[in-house]
Amino acid sequence: MKLFGSRLFGQAIKAAGVGAALILSVSASHSQSGPFVGFSGSWSGNGTVALSDGKTERIRCKASYKVNSTGLSLKQTLRCASDSYKFDLSTDVTSQGNRISGNWSEASRNLFGNLQGTAGGGQIEVFVEASGFAASVTLRTTGKKQTVQISSKGEIRGVNITMSKDG
Repeated sequence: MKLFGSRLFGQAIKAAGVGAALILSVSASHSQSGPFVGFSGSWSGNGTVALSDGKTERIRCKASYKVNSTGLSLKQTLRCASDSYKFDLSTDVTSQGNRISGNWSEASRNLFGNLQGTAGGGQIEVFVEASGFAASVTLRTTGKKQTVQISSKGEIRGVNITMSKDG
């Protein structure tokens, strides 16, 4: 009877090990296919901002992206400044398939709101809203290059940024 019990216990341990291996392999492959793959890390670059008064200024930007281990959520900060203008944007988004939703805030103007859109294949397209403000944002990442485009009818009419991955 003791031999049967230890054999059963050994089979249970093997089954648990196989189950854990399957869970880890599913998690690992899932993180490879998440919609935010390729965004993680620090980025920097420059571009232009077009303001509502018709002026266009050069801006310098730094971005940071943190993708969780499943590849299904993303936290982003994007800080840009010119000689007379700056913005400090943060987002926190999650995905269900290629659909994404979440929250965003802009610290220097105390704006915050919701966003929704799509992500996948190195591209994120979202529509952001807040009280009295709306904008479309597109991020495209190819290897170590990224472009960010923002268009709105507010104080910022358009932003075009090209960044490279740091490190």
